[in-house]
Amino acid sequence: MQVDWLIVGAGFTGSVLAERIASQLDQTVLLVDQRNHIGGNAYDYYDENGVLVHQYGPHIFHANARYLWDYLAQFTQWRPYYHEVLGVIDGQKVPVPFNFNSLYALFPQQYAAKLEQQLLENYGFNIKVPILKLRDSASGDLKFLADYIYEKIFRGYTLKQWDLTPEDLGASVTARVPIYLSRDNRYFQDAYQGLPLHGYTAMFQNMLKHPNIRILLNTSYQTVQKDIQFKRMLFTGPIDEYFEHMHGELPYRSVHFDLQYTDQEKTQAVGTVNYPNEYNFTRITEFKHLTGQRHFGSTSVAEYPQPYVRGQNDPYYPIPKEEYKELYKKYQQEAEQIKDKVLFAGRLGDYQYYNMDQSVARALAIFEKQVVG
Repeated sequence: MQVDWLIVGAGFTGSVLAERIASQLDQTVLLVDQRNHIGGNAYDYYDENGVLVHQYGPHIFHANARYLWDYLAQFTQWRPYYHEVLGVIDGQKVPVPFNFNSLYALFPQQYAAKLEQQLLENYGFNIKVPILKLRDSASGDLKFLADYIYEKIFRGYTLKQWDLTPEDLGASVTARVPIYLSRDNRYFQDAYQGLPLHGYTAMFQNMLKHPNIRILLNTSYQTVQKDIQFKRMLFTGPIDEYFEHMHGELPYRSVHFDLQYTDQEKTQAVGTVNYPNEYNFTRITEFKHLTGQRHFGSTSVAEYPQPYVRGQNDPYYPIPKEEYKELYKKYQQEAEQIKDKVLFAGRLGDYQYYNMDQSVARALAIFEKQVVG
């Protein structure tokens, strides 16, 4: 068998590149994935009770760039959706990220008003202040507030998610958990937010419905690499795996997803509830909030972070520590030597946390600059 491109991984990065190469360049693509489905971690399906669920945890598409929203709109209608998250703090469910509504839910009104005024005077309105920045720079009542949020919301969740303290992680992670000086309860503030109306899998099926694209599932790239001829490869799996861990293994975090069905209409007030301090799981998401599905009963998923062990579970999150970035650079140097034959991209190929919009943007940029250009 002979193709122009071998693409390893049928998630966002691989699928977008496959679609662009097939439709814009009229070149042939073999898209290979070792899982039994397309869509990568965004894969969704109807469970045995008829509820549309996300197998690998909640996925809400959000972007500020209209071209990303419009690109995917070629393959799906959008269901507009604003995600809201509550965190369980001292037995109270309050908006997360922490905002002025959280403030008044947890503290006496007079004290909450005092804290609100001090925050406005020091930082202004509609500003996101990273918790560690507030903790380092504040004094008096604001120092108390910063320590409170750090201990009650940030530290426990981070330890469960990463098995590291916030101080051990890179600034890109700590900046993702701010105090939001606003009464906006939305988890994201992007201009475009929603989910594919008929699900992510249906969107990927439309994206990959091209005569130049052939898909092989339940297949490792090592198997097909021996049997086919290709001009170039895009690899979205773990970059250290491609190079047979010649510089050592890059560490990842994994997650166990526990899906539970109930015959209740809904069990939560919002899509996701975080548990920073209690239990072994980090959050529970109820899918009907996200999908808008009208159906008897409801399915939710609890997420249990765990270490990644090669051959036993899946790598989901590259660990954002400087020492691991340095190890990744060694693989990046290896990749540079073969860039005319093999390209690397995606969370695992770039060893970088990407939201879905970032994955799409990365794939489109690769197409323009490294495939066409």
